[in-house]
Amino acid sequence: MSKESICKEARAKMEKVILRLQEELKGLRTGRASTGLVENIKVECYGELSPLKQIAVISTPDIQSIVIKPYDVSIISNIEKAILQSDIGLTPSVEGKALRIVIPPLNEERRKKLSAHAKESGETAKVSLRNVRHDANKQVDKEEKEDILTEDDVKRAKEDTQKIIHEYEGKLNDLVKKKIEEILKV
Repeated sequence: MSKESICKEARAKMEKVILRLQEELKGLRTGRASTGLVENIKVECYGELSPLKQIAVISTPDIQSIVIKPYDVSIISNIEKAILQSDIGLTPSVEGKALRIVIPPLNEERRKKLSAHAKESGETAKVSLRNVRHDANKQVDKEEKEDILTEDDVKRAKEDTQKIIHEYEGKLNDLVKKKIEEILKV
Protein backbone atom coordinates (compact mmCIF):
# COMPACT_ATOMS: atom_id res chain seq x y z
CA MET A 1 0.00 0.00 0.00
CA SER A 2 1.46 3.37 -0.96
CA LYS A 3 1.71 6.31 1.43
CA GLU A 4 -0.92 8.11 -0.66
CA SER A 5 -3.43 5.29 -0.25
CA ILE A 6 -2.75 5.08 3.49
CA CYS A 7 -3.44 8.82 3.81
CA LYS A 8 -6.50 8.55 1.55
CA GLU A 9 -7.91 5.73 3.70
CA ALA A 10 -7.22 7.72 6.89
CA ARG A 11 -8.99 10.77 5.40
CA ALA A 12 -12.04 8.64 4.49
CA LYS A 13 -12.23 7.19 8.01
CA MET A 14 -11.89 10.65 9.57
CA GLU A 15 -14.68 11.92 7.33
CA LYS A 16 -16.91 9.16 8.71
CA VAL A 17 -16.08 10.26 12.26
CA ILE A 18 -17.16 13.82 11.39
CA LEU A 19 -20.40 12.59 9.77
CA ARG A 20 -21.19 10.46 12.83
CA LEU A 21 -20.61 13.49 15.09
CA GLN A 22 -22.87 15.65 12.91
CA GLU A 23 -25.66 13.06 13.24
CA GLU A 24 -25.21 12.89 16.99
CA LEU A 25 -25.20 16.67 17.42
CA LYS A 26 -28.26 16.99 15.21
CA GLY A 27 -30.17 15.00 17.82
CA LEU A 28 -29.44 17.48 20.61
CA ARG A 29 -32.26 19.85 21.48
CA THR A 30 -31.67 23.53 20.99
CA GLY A 31 -35.02 24.93 22.08
CA ARG A 32 -36.41 24.97 18.57
CA ALA A 33 -38.04 22.18 16.63
CA SER A 34 -35.84 20.07 14.38
CA THR A 35 -36.62 16.82 12.61
CA GLY A 36 -33.14 15.66 13.63
CA LEU A 37 -34.38 15.27 17.20
CA VAL A 38 -36.57 12.30 16.29
CA GLU A 39 -35.70 11.00 12.83
CA ASN A 40 -33.28 8.31 14.03
CA ILE A 41 -35.41 7.00 16.91
CA LYS A 42 -35.90 3.26 16.37
CA VAL A 43 -39.55 2.19 16.24
CA GLU A 44 -40.94 -1.36 16.47
CA CYS A 45 -42.65 -1.78 13.13
CA TYR A 46 -43.80 -5.06 11.52
CA GLY A 47 -41.52 -7.09 13.79
CA GLU A 48 -38.40 -4.99 13.10
CA LEU A 49 -36.83 -1.82 14.48
CA SER A 50 -36.86 0.94 11.90
CA PRO A 51 -35.69 4.56 12.07
CA LEU A 52 -38.67 6.89 12.36
CA LYS A 53 -37.67 8.75 9.17
CA GLN A 54 -38.29 5.53 7.18
CA ILE A 55 -41.83 4.95 8.41
CA ALA A 56 -43.25 8.45 8.70
CA VAL A 57 -43.18 11.97 7.31
CA ILE A 58 -41.58 14.30 9.84
CA SER A 59 -42.09 18.04 9.58
CA THR A 60 -41.70 21.21 11.61
CA PRO A 61 -44.72 23.42 10.88
CA ASP A 62 -43.39 26.06 13.30
CA ILE A 63 -40.32 26.58 15.48
CA GLN A 64 -41.93 25.02 18.56
CA SER A 65 -43.42 21.78 17.22
CA ILE A 66 -42.67 18.62 15.27
CA VAL A 67 -45.44 16.74 13.46
CA ILE A 68 -45.05 13.05 12.63
CA LYS A 69 -47.42 11.45 10.12
CA PRO A 70 -46.84 7.69 9.83
CA TYR A 71 -47.35 6.05 6.46
CA ASP A 72 -49.38 3.38 8.27
CA VAL A 73 -51.66 4.84 10.96
CA SER A 74 -51.78 1.48 12.79
CA ILE A 75 -48.23 2.00 14.10
CA ILE A 76 -48.92 5.39 15.67
CA SER A 77 -48.93 3.91 19.18
CA ASN A 78 -45.56 2.23 18.51
CA ILE A 79 -44.12 5.59 17.45
CA GLU A 80 -45.50 7.27 20.56
CA LYS A 81 -44.02 4.53 22.76
CA ALA A 82 -40.60 4.77 21.06
CA ILE A 83 -40.48 8.55 21.53
CA LEU A 84 -41.44 8.26 25.19
CA GLN A 85 -38.71 5.62 25.75
CA SER A 86 -36.05 7.64 23.95
CA ASP A 87 -33.77 9.99 25.88
CA ILE A 88 -34.96 13.20 24.20
CA GLY A 89 -37.26 14.02 27.11
CA LEU A 90 -40.27 15.04 25.03
CA THR A 91 -43.87 13.85 25.17
CA PRO A 92 -45.84 13.41 21.95
CA SER A 93 -49.60 13.87 21.74
CA VAL A 94 -51.77 11.98 19.26
CA GLU A 95 -53.83 14.22 17.00
CA GLY A 96 -55.94 12.03 14.72
CA LYS A 97 -53.59 10.36 12.24
CA ALA A 98 -50.51 12.23 13.41
CA LEU A 99 -48.35 12.90 16.44
CA ARG A 100 -47.35 16.36 17.60
CA ILE A 101 -44.40 17.12 19.84
CA VAL A 102 -44.28 20.58 21.35
CA ILE A 103 -40.74 21.72 22.12
CA PRO A 104 -40.68 23.62 25.40
CA PRO A 105 -38.10 26.37 25.83
CA LEU A 106 -34.91 25.16 27.50
CA ASN A 107 -34.00 26.34 30.97
CA GLU A 108 -30.46 27.40 31.82
CA GLU A 109 -29.57 24.17 33.63
CA ARG A 110 -30.71 22.02 30.70
CA ARG A 111 -28.77 24.21 28.25
CA LYS A 112 -25.60 23.68 30.29
CA LYS A 113 -26.15 19.91 30.38
CA LEU A 114 -26.72 19.80 26.62
CA SER A 115 -23.59 21.90 26.06
CA ALA A 116 -21.57 19.51 28.21
CA HIS A 117 -22.99 16.58 26.24
CA ALA A 118 -21.97 18.25 22.97
CA LYS A 119 -18.43 18.73 24.34
CA GLU A 120 -18.30 15.07 25.42
CA SER A 121 -19.41 13.98 21.96
CA GLY A 122 -16.67 16.14 20.48
CA GLU A 123 -14.03 14.61 22.77
CA THR A 124 -15.18 11.10 21.87
CA ALA A 125 -14.91 11.98 18.19
CA LYS A 126 -11.39 13.36 18.77
CA VAL A 127 -10.39 10.03 20.30
CA SER A 128 -11.76 8.31 17.20
CA LEU A 129 -9.72 10.63 14.97
CA ARG A 130 -6.58 9.84 16.98
CA ASN A 131 -7.28 6.12 16.66
CA VAL A 132 -7.47 6.52 12.89
CA ARG A 133 -4.12 8.34 12.93
CA HIS A 134 -2.63 5.62 15.13
CA ASP A 135 -3.84 2.90 12.73
CA ALA A 136 -2.45 4.78 9.73
CA ASN A 137 0.93 5.22 11.45
CA LYS A 138 0.95 1.53 12.38
CA GLN A 139 0.29 0.63 8.74
CA VAL A 140 3.16 2.92 7.64
CA ASP A 141 5.53 1.31 10.16
CA LYS A 142 4.49 -2.15 9.03
CA GLU A 143 5.18 -1.29 5.42
CA GLU A 144 8.54 0.18 6.34
CA LYS A 145 9.51 -3.11 8.00
CA GLU A 146 8.44 -4.97 4.86
CA ASP A 147 10.64 -2.62 2.79
CA ILE A 148 7.64 -1.32 0.83
CA LEU A 149 8.14 2.27 1.98
CA THR A 150 11.42 4.14 2.30
CA GLU A 151 12.40 6.12 5.40
CA ASP A 152 11.55 9.37 3.62
CA ASP A 153 8.15 8.02 2.56
CA VAL A 154 7.46 6.99 6.14
CA LYS A 155 8.33 10.46 7.41
CA ARG A 156 6.17 12.15 4.74
CA ALA A 157 3.26 9.77 5.35
CA LYS A 158 3.28 10.50 9.08
CA GLU A 159 3.51 14.25 8.43
CA ASP A 160 0.62 14.03 5.96
CA THR A 161 -1.46 12.04 8.44
CA GLN A 162 -0.74 14.67 11.09
CA LYS A 163 -1.87 17.45 8.71
CA ILE A 164 -5.06 15.50 7.97
CA ILE A 165 -5.87 15.05 11.66
CA HIS A 166 -5.32 18.78 12.29
CA GLU A 167 -7.74 19.55 9.45
CA TYR A 168 -10.41 17.21 10.84
CA GLU A 169 -9.92 18.33 14.43
CA GLY A 170 -10.57 21.86 13.19
CA LYS A 171 -13.80 20.74 11.51
CA LEU A 172 -14.79 18.86 14.65
CA ASN A 173 -14.11 21.85 16.91
CA ASP A 174 -16.14 24.11 14.60
CA LEU A 175 -19.09 21.69 14.69
CA VAL A 176 -19.08 21.45 18.47
CA LYS A 177 -18.60 25.21 18.93
CA LYS A 178 -21.48 25.97 16.56
CA LYS A 179 -23.78 23.49 18.33
CA ILE A 180 -22.93 24.86 21.78
CA GLU A 181 -23.64 28.42 20.57
CA GLU A 182 -26.95 27.18 19.16
CA ILE A 183 -27.84 25.52 22.48
CA LEU A 184 -26.86 28.50 24.63
CA LYS A 185 -28.59 31.06 22.41
CA VAL A 186 -31.70 32.22 24.24
